[in-house]
Amino acid sequence: MASRFRSILLFTSLLFFPYLLFSQVVNPPKWDITLSNANLQPGEEVELVFKAEIPRDWYIYTNDFDPDLGPLLMLLIMEEAEGVETEGELKAIDHKTKYDEIWEGEVNYFDGTGEFRQTLRVIEESPLIRGSLEYQMCSDITNQCINFEEEFEIRLAGDNQEDVEKTAPEPEEESEEATFIPTDDEAKESVITFMILAFLAGLAALLTPCVFPMIPMTVSFFTGRSSSRAHGIKNALIYGFSIIAIYTIAGTIVAAVQGPEFANWLSTHWAPNIFFSAVFLFFALAFLGLFEITLPSGLVNKIDAKADQGGLAGIFFMAFTLVLVSFSCTGPIVGSILISSAGGELIKPIAGMFAFSLAFALPFALFAVFPEWLNSLPKSGGWLNSVKVVLGFLELALAFKFLSIADQVYHWHILDREIYIAVWIVIFGLLGLYLLGKIKLPHDSPLEYIGVPRLMLAITTFVFVVYLIPGMWGAPLKALSGYLPPMSSHDFDLVRMTREGGGTSGEENTMDEPPMFGEFLHFPHGIQGYFDFDQALAVAKRNNKPLFIDFTGHGCVNCREMEARVWSDPRVLQRLKEDFVVVALYIDERFTLPESEWYTSTYDGKVKKTIGKQNADFQITRFNNNAQPYYVILDHNEELLVKPKAYDTNIQNFVEFLDAAKAEFAKR
Repeated sequence: MASRFRSILLFTSLLFFPYLLFSQVVNPPKWDITLSNANLQPGEEVELVFKAEIPRDWYIYTNDFDPDLGPLLMLLIMEEAEGVETEGELKAIDHKTKYDEIWEGEVNYFDGTGEFRQTLRVIEESPLIRGSLEYQMCSDITNQCINFEEEFEIRLAGDNQEDVEKTAPEPEEESEEATFIPTDDEAKESVITFMILAFLAGLAALLTPCVFPMIPMTVSFFTGRSSSRAHGIKNALIYGFSIIAIYTIAGTIVAAVQGPEFANWLSTHWAPNIFFSAVFLFFALAFLGLFEITLPSGLVNKIDAKADQGGLAGIFFMAFTLVLVSFSCTGPIVGSILISSAGGELIKPIAGMFAFSLAFALPFALFAVFPEWLNSLPKSGGWLNSVKVVLGFLELALAFKFLSIADQVYHWHILDREIYIAVWIVIFGLLGLYLLGKIKLPHDSPLEYIGVPRLMLAITTFVFVVYLIPGMWGAPLKALSGYLPPMSSHDFDLVRMTREGGGTSGEENTMDEPPMFGEFLHFPHGIQGYFDFDQALAVAKRNNKPLFIDFTGHGCVNCREMEARVWSDPRVLQRLKEDFVVVALYIDERFTLPESEWYTSTYDGKVKKTIGKQNADFQITRFNNNAQPYYVILDHNEELLVKPKAYDTNIQNFVEFLDAAKAEFAKR
């Protein structure tokens, strides 16, 4: 998924985020290849059935979505079959679908198990069914992709199923199972960050017109009807814990109802995203003053009646009354938290609602313990409505984020990147003008002067608007990379045109000779490099530079993400251009080499005919690794300068990786 979508409250991450040990080879899925009917006669049709058991945390792509999108589609090759003909296309049975933000479209895939079927027509007796599957297996946990090939052969020698002989070539050595080690620091940080944002949302909810006036009234109620101060404090604490329990139970229900598949559909499919966009727009218009949201009075009255019964049950229902009465102000905030936690996780909805309710309940408990603080509270007034309006502007901005997801799925091109940025510039520009008192909305009180906090918030808003403006001409706006549509949807990318036309200053990796295969293979960000290992090594020796190897693939989503998020950084880009000779070895390139360049692999005994198969074999045999992205830096003796590196979007880590290799090369 990815990913998942991100916004101000959208932080997606797994609770335990494991990494693959990079020195090991990942095994392919286990395939069961059979015929739907073995009693075949010439002229009859039969289905060739492929069933896969896919390793945990990995998935394979199908063959029934846009082939130009990016991922490597499942491919069935039956050039050596005898006595049969294929009828129609290979079919994926009951596949899953998700929207991939990197590829900017919907992809179909299998995880856990998968099934493909190919219809064949028998044209001769005792046919030989022989072929291979070529496919890509990826993981959103390790952030890597691997290309595999599964060969099969089925001989039909008679009329019975027992006469079916199936063979599948095995590699000479059993590849080592990938070992996973749980390193959950990043995931814990994500959950903690999410809880902090939810806590801040709870504090913001306190400042809404529905909630703020109830703080002194509720605290006075508890302290006034209690037999002693200690008794009042106890009741107020129970009241606060009841509020926390109500919201946390709601989060628990969401966590229990939503499974990983539902959450994936929820966060990537166009339908829920349009629904979420409409919900946010609805609440935004309410916050801005177009109409009021009210719950049925009968429901509120029934709950309020139970609150008058007294005792622990009465306190609980009084807390429930507060939750219901304040719904018109807290509903959009609570909904934002629950929507943002839709990532297939158990902990995030619970943690988010707990953090929100903790901030929401905290003042009631504190003011009950220290009632004298009530005198220091500001009086209710127009400033509460201003807080509500500010939240309305934020809800409006988020509504366009969800609409953008649907726009990218269906390629409507309504919210291309520059249009989306323009919408946000207008929304936050109007918010800045509102904070300065230049715009009046319903329910606003007269504004005689601008307070310092409001002025500082207006300044912050206009700074954000100024930051957005260069994005109209292609500035990457990295701080908002998860919130904005992809750069590929930008019509006028002045930054890209300048980069490709100019490049960086200083000594760059000059092209001693035209790169082999350069007519159809390319580097991002204006990097000049090579696509053949031997050619690149020779250039590295002539220029006295280390050799940077990028094991990549056309269909490698995380390779594209590394290029977009890490390679684009000026520090990384300068080093790649100036300090290294760069070679990209595509493991899924199907260009067939001249027969004189074919060879038989010592790893699996198969003849390697294409650029991609030779590059993949080189990665496995030399570095005992078959996943991408994978980065290796060698000296002129083809020895490692530093430990190879896989997917890691931490820019500083990548800079240190390059610098360490350069320093080691200088020593040698």
